[in-house]
Amino acid sequence: MPLDDQDVWDLLRRLDDPNHLEFPRGYDHAAARARFDRLAGRLDRRFRCTCSVDRGVQDASHHGTIVIPDTAAASGERITVIVSNFGNSAAVTLGNPGSYGEDEENVLFENADRRRIDDELKALGYTNVSEHLLRARYDGVSGLGSSARRTWWDRFFDYL
Repeated sequence: MPLDDQDVWDLLRRLDDPNHLEFPRGYDHAAARARFDRLAGRLDRRFRCTCSVDRGVQDASHHGTIVIPDTAAASGERITVIVSNFGNSAAVTLGNPGSYGEDEENVLFENADRRRIDDELKALGYTNVSEHLLRARYDGVSGLGSSARRTWWDRFFDYL
């Protein structure tokens, strides 16, 4: 399950290093890639499908994206899992990121799908962070800026 709201804010603020925008100090790309690949394989097996995987991410604060096809999901909609370069964190969205509001997603995102994904994230040491909290205006300490258009999603789960 995702962290509660206060734990998310504590985590995000702790990870927000003004000197490291794309990845944290001491980041091990090979280890992050190996774990990301294991997650993709586990989701393939868990959903009995072949997920679409984007590993070609550059100039970003996230490592990659895994998309579970709608035909494999009980929710009847594709599910997107984005893994951040920071804090072993992942964000899970119904559809594309930003497709649904929190209330809509709570109704449409089947618990069976959530449990399967949460189990695999937890097994590999990822922390599931709520997309809806990440959509708050970014007000952190990095050089990302604090304009109304910048969000915590931009800081940890998007291209910079």
